[in-house]
Amino acid sequence: MPLHYVNSRKPALPVPVRAGEDGEAKVGWDEFLGWFGRRLGRILAQTEIVPGRVEEIRLRVNQPLLLRLAGEDVFLDRTGQPAPAEEAYRVELPDLAETMDRLTQSSLYAAAENLRQGFLTLPGGHRVGITGEAIMKQGSLQTIKHITGLNFRLAQDIRALGLDLLPHLISSERRLYHTLILSAPRAGKTTLLRALIRWLSNGVPELGLPGQAVGVVDERGELAGLWQGVPAYDLGCRTDVLDSCPKALGMGMLIRSMGPEVVAVDEVGHAEDVAAIAEALRSGVSILSTAHAGSLEEARCRPILRDLLAGGIFERAVLLSRRRGPGTVESVLDLARGQEVRPWARVANRKM
Repeated sequence: MPLHYVNSRKPALPVPVRAGEDGEAKVGWDEFLGWFGRRLGRILAQTEIVPGRVEEIRLRVNQPLLLRLAGEDVFLDRTGQPAPAEEAYRVELPDLAETMDRLTQSSLYAAAENLRQGFLTLPGGHRVGITGEAIMKQGSLQTIKHITGLNFRLAQDIRALGLDLLPHLISSERRLYHTLILSAPRAGKTTLLRALIRWLSNGVPELGLPGQAVGVVDERGELAGLWQGVPAYDLGCRTDVLDSCPKALGMGMLIRSMGPEVVAVDEVGHAEDVAAIAEALRSGVSILSTAHAGSLEEARCRPILRDLLAGGIFERAVLLSRRRGPGTVESVLDLARGQEVRPWARVANRKM
């Protein structure tokens, strides 16, 4: 499988995710590999593992090249074939340096703001986590240098996801209940959020659900995957996206300027997010959000989420896990009544 480079320093822009006829996300694999150093790109291009199965690609200096799939970890040798850890290709510092050069378009200075968050976002919503030597100033992270590890987290888009959940998140007046999606990392909450946005925006006639204006604050660029203003993902025909804007600022901006009926954000977790959500409620919009927590009990142990839950802001909580693969719906809770909407014992999404 060939690799395509514009030149020796900048990769061709990837076609990150597209939906196939079966609704499962299809990754533009050869284009995506343009973000890696040449030696790593050659190794990954030779693997026979189906790209759509890959959730993460882990690069750690002097450690084996690792692919994380839904149910297993796979090490690759220098020919791209699965191998025991001791026989796998070991990532070297030049591999990381060349990959970082491509990721930052040869300018660490231009990428400084993202590096302060510990990750970079690629076209299509793919995220690259970064570890190395943290450079601090007055208690704040300024940048990361001497990179020792990169984690490529591949975004997914599954067209049919979330449809079976919608009847339990919509009131008799066809209004979205204020909904919080909770899961541990890699359990599919962002993918589910993206799908729900699309259903709400387009409407679902068989459920009697009309299309609604949805405002999305895409702080990390993962939901719409905007690249130079063009989204990689279909978020629906009535959706407005505010990209790379802090959630607390963006929610108010969208409500004042775009008149949404639903405001969607990913990963609430700061005090200012709580205040912005409370303000949004006063304008009459419905809130759709996600947060990191493996259970409702864990969420209540986190001060910010505890305040959101104790304040009665959210009416529904969807709890996800990886028990049967990413996107396993463990329960849908009516938070006002403190009980399950109904027993839930099936996987809510197709194979990821």
